[in-house]
Amino acid sequence: MDDPLITSIQGAVEASPDDVHLRLHLAELLVDAGRGAEAVAHAARVLSAEPGNQAAQRVMSGALGHGAPAADPVVLLRQADGDPPAAERVATGGEPTFDWAAADAELGEVVAPMFVSKEPADGYPADIERSTITLADVGGMQQVKERLEVSFLLPMRNPELRRTYGKSMRGGLLMYGPPGCGKTYIARAVAGELGAAFLSVALSDVLDMFVGQSERNLHDIFQAARGAAPCVLFLDEIDALGLKRSQNRNSPARTTVNQLLHELDGVDDLNEGVFVLAATNHPWDVDEALRRPGRLDRTLAVLPPDLQAREAILRHHLERRPVEGIDLGALARRTEGFTGADLALVAESAAEYAMVDSARSGVVRFIGMADLDRAVHEITPSAGPWLETARTVVEFGNRSGEYDDLRDYLKSRRML
Repeated sequence: MDDPLITSIQGAVEASPDDVHLRLHLAELLVDAGRGAEAVAHAARVLSAEPGNQAAQRVMSGALGHGAPAADPVVLLRQADGDPPAAERVATGGEPTFDWAAADAELGEVVAPMFVSKEPADGYPADIERSTITLADVGGMQQVKERLEVSFLLPMRNPELRRTYGKSMRGGLLMYGPPGCGKTYIARAVAGELGAAFLSVALSDVLDMFVGQSERNLHDIFQAARGAAPCVLFLDEIDALGLKRSQNRNSPARTTVNQLLHELDGVDDLNEGVFVLAATNHPWDVDEALRRPGRLDRTLAVLPPDLQAREAILRHHLERRPVEGIDLGALARRTEGFTGADLALVAESAAEYAMVDSARSGVVRFIGMADLDRAVHEITPSAGPWLETARTVVEFGNRSGEYDDLRDYLKSRRML
């Protein structure tokens, strides 16, 4: 006999098929009810829309533990989209099993790459999004904004002016700096400034264990960006993807670098309207060919936030927490050298101190300056080791002046 609650939520899901949270709740109820096969289909539907959804992954694991068919994920996605589960059959005893022959018949010989096979309602390939933030949402960092405006945004926003002065659309921007300083956030803000689509690419989206597949993945990614132009294509961890070929002479990664160079060149104006941004913590490890004119030929240092930016970051992380008597200006002055990630940890640690104190005393209290001061005192800025390495690079490897921004920052910190 059907559970009335499950039946009711199933109706709600049918009425709102794109409600991820509602669908996940239904999947959890189905797992608890021992209906693993149905739970798998709903969890797979969520994962088709949000591949990184950890809650859906947990539900999927739980469902498979309840006797759900250990099906190929592509089959599960097809079933979740409404296709009849032809590959599923019921064995003796009533437990669901999986018919691999039927699955092969359904799938055919080739499964299309992820980036070109799934199309959302707005016509953009999966994983391409519209950024809702702009540089106005980035607190402080005025020098970074000005450099972005002059070297990247101004010519992109003014095509007529660009043509008048013969400014090429070719090339991209390489952002570098210590981890946790907001390079990805800035890339999203650039997409918002341009009113362009945004496609973020991580190392795991490209590299593959099979020979030739990494190059194919990279080509498919660029094709997706070209199809959604104007589009900001953000390549994270470019040092791993485009490592100096002199350091991997016998590695298959050399061919991946070659493919990346080919895609960046975009022969016959294939990259018109594709704005390439890349980020790295180790710019000195990036292959020199990637930084030649027409490729990632502009460089921007994204370093630990300045005073105004630190105050804005702290305000953002404290605004939804119960605080009292906080002097953000004083706190920002005490956190020079902290990255954005460090400042988030300061707020998190202060909240933890107040929470533990409230639990022990039985009296709920606000987060105060004493909690934040304690957090600042106990947290060591994470950019220190990176800056030490960067100092060596600036001292001995800045003959071309490409790290002048970094040199100026280190001088302001009296590290040079």
